Amino acid sequence: MSRTAGPHTADPCPCCFTEAVRPGTPLPAAGPSTVGAVTAVAYACDRCTHTWTRPVEDDLVVHDTVRADLPEATLYGEAWQVEEDRVQVRGPGGALRWVERWRVIIY
Repeated sequence: MSRTAGPHTADPCPCCFTEAVRPGTPLPAAGPSTVGAVTAVAYACDRCTHTWTRPVEDDLVVHDTVRADLPEATLYGEAWQVEEDRVQVRGPGGALRWVERWRVIIY
């Protein structure tokens, strides 16, 4: 289970279970017809150097409860609009923010 660490959410490493903030790195899809598409997000543990990936959510729909891992903070909210490469998240107080789709996790 993720825990809050300041303005971010700390996730555990699946190998050593050390919790740390891991923003992830987008992994582009292969092939000429998928230029700019991201299919997965890569993570690395600073402690044990284990690496792993998670797929980009492909079943995300409007009104899903989501978490967006942003460089400056973790945003919790509701998917308000869903496009191929980005999601509009309605956060606390009703504020709307566009977020790259690869940063969004169904919560």
